[in-house]
Amino acid sequence: MFDERYDRDVLADMKSRRGPVQRAEVVLAKGLVVEHSETEWCGAVVGAREGLVQLEDFSGKVRAFSLSDGFLIDGKPVTLVMPKRKPAGPQRTASGSFAAPQQRARVAMPSRIFVEGKHDAELVEQVWGDDLRVEGVVVELLQGADNLAEVLAEFGPGPKRRAGILLDHLVTGSKETKIANAIARGPYGANVLIVGHPFVDIWQAVKPERVGLKEWPTIPRNIEWKRGICHALGWPGEEPADIADAWARIRSRVRNFRDLEPELVGRVEHLIDFVTLSP
Repeated sequence: MFDERYDRDVLADMKSRRGPVQRAEVVLAKGLVVEHSETEWCGAVVGAREGLVQLEDFSGKVRAFSLSDGFLIDGKPVTLVMPKRKPAGPQRTASGSFAAPQQRARVAMPSRIFVEGKHDAELVEQVWGDDLRVEGVVVELLQGADNLAEVLAEFGPGPKRRAGILLDHLVTGSKETKIANAIARGPYGANVLIVGHPFVDIWQAVKPERVGLKEWPTIPRNIEWKRGICHALGWPGEEPADIADAWARIRSRVRNFRDLEPELVGRVEHLIDFVTLSP
């Protein structure tokens, strides 16, 4: 004979019958103190990325846990969630213009902007490249101001095919100014615009403080300017590769138009307007 009273688990009757744990959602924030339910690791939130949250305990140790794990705040179960990103406002290009929505590449327009050399083209592309692509403007090299007349003769400027030219060292009495004046007296009239900055080289259009200088040093005329600048900065400057490396270092300090002298910024903006506005 068996006594059925002893067949039942009396403790089972005392267990609470619960459904799924209700967890409140809590948005992650640095400094929020939480406890990892499984490991009982307690710490302040110091970071979160790729589905993980990093908790730093009182001794400075940091551990990462999956955001899908359970957590406690003040003993209450919670689910940690990433903060929602605020809608991005209008984006700006390096030139300061409002960025246009992404679109297909535009067919290049007939008009062109010409610059003296590779370094000029690289700096213009770095700061104004987004704007130029939206407008379909191509920047071409003169390989020196001495080639300007020949390049223009081949290009053939006209009312629907304008040429904007950016020259270095366009100051009274300079070689570049004499070339520009000769072109202005030529047959192209209002279909060619020549502007320039006063600097010996495009390097000088970068604000000197961006490379740790109060001002760009004066280089004697008997020393090639870029080589002299390299030596003044304590950089190698004897080989073409040294010059290329120096320019890469200088250009890497340019974040946007604010790192350039206004004498260059205004001239480039003028050229873009000239070649893109209807005559």
